[in-house]
Amino acid sequence: MVFNSTLSTLSYFILGGYLQVGNLRYLYFMLTAFLYVVMVVLNTSLIVVICMNRSLHEPMYMFLCSLFVNGLYGSSGLFPFLLTQILSDIHTVSASFCYLQIFCLYSYANVEFTNLAVMSYDRYLAICCPLQYNTRMTFNKAVIFICLLWLYSFVKFLITLSLNIRLSLCGNIMNSLYCQNYLVVKLACSDTKVNNIYGLFSTTVSISVPLLPILFSYMKILKICFSGSKQTRQKAVSTCTPHLVSLLNFTCGGCFQIVQSRFDMTGVPSVLQIILSLYFMILQPLLNPIMYGMEMSKIRNVFLKSLVL
Repeated sequence: MVFNSTLSTLSYFILGGYLQVGNLRYLYFMLTAFLYVVMVVLNTSLIVVICMNRSLHEPMYMFLCSLFVNGLYGSSGLFPFLLTQILSDIHTVSASFCYLQIFCLYSYANVEFTNLAVMSYDRYLAICCPLQYNTRMTFNKAVIFICLLWLYSFVKFLITLSLNIRLSLCGNIMNSLYCQNYLVVKLACSDTKVNNIYGLFSTTVSISVPLLPILFSYMKILKICFSGSKQTRQKAVSTCTPHLVSLLNFTCGGCFQIVQSRFDMTGVPSVLQIILSLYFMILQPLLNPIMYGMEMSKIRNVFLKSLVL
C-alpha cells in the first residue's frame, strides 16, 4: 500500500522486513522475550549495585552506570516493539511511534559511542597521569561529562527528527524490522537537500567527536605501555580490555547497520539480514554488563557480596 500524500495524512508505516514463520513465531517470541529480560535484569542489577554502594561512587563506575542506563534505554526502545510485531500478522507502526523509535535508537547509539569516548579519556588519565587523576577527573566532573553527552545526543537527534517530520512522503513501506531514519527519508517526495546536508554533517560529527578522544587516549596509552614497566602494561591491559571489546563490538554493529541501510541487500539471505539488523541492539546491551561485571573485580566482589547478604 502506498500513499501519495503528505505526512499530515500518513498515519502509519508498513514494515516489510518480517518473514512469514507460522507457529514458529511463538518460539521467536519466547527467545526475544528471554533476551530482553536478561538485558533488563543484568543492566538494572549493576546500576543498583553501583548506585547503592558508596565505594563505587568513582568516575569510572559512574561512566559504567551511564553505559548500563543507556543499554536499558536503547533495548526498551526496540524489544517491546519487536515482541508485539512477532505475534502480529500485520506489521504496521503508527507514524508518531515510528519517529519516536527513530529518536530513541539513534540517540542511544550516539550516547553509547560518546560514553565510550569519555571512558577512553578516563582510562588515559588513570594510566598516563595517575598522580593527577583524582584532581583532573573528580566525581562532579564525571557527572557533568555524563549530563553533557546525554544532552548533546538528545539535542542533535531532536534536530534530525524535526527535519524528518516536515517531509512530504509518497510511500509508507520500509524494508526493515523497525523504523530507520534513512529509510524514512528515502520515502520522501519533497526536497530532501536540507536533510541530506544535515545528515552528512550529523554523521561526520557523530563519528569524529567521539573518535578523536578515543584515538588520542589509546595512542598515549600505547606509548606508556611500550615505554613503561611490566606492571604498567598489566594495569593497562586489565583496565582497557573490557572497554576495547565494547568499542569494537559497537563499531562492528554500527558498520553492519550502515551497510544494511545504505546498500542493496537483496542478494543477502533474509535470515542473515535480520541477524545483522538486530546485532547492534542485542549484543551491546547484553555484552556490556556481562563483560564489565566479570572483568571489573570491584564490581564483581560487591555484586557477589550483595547476593550473599
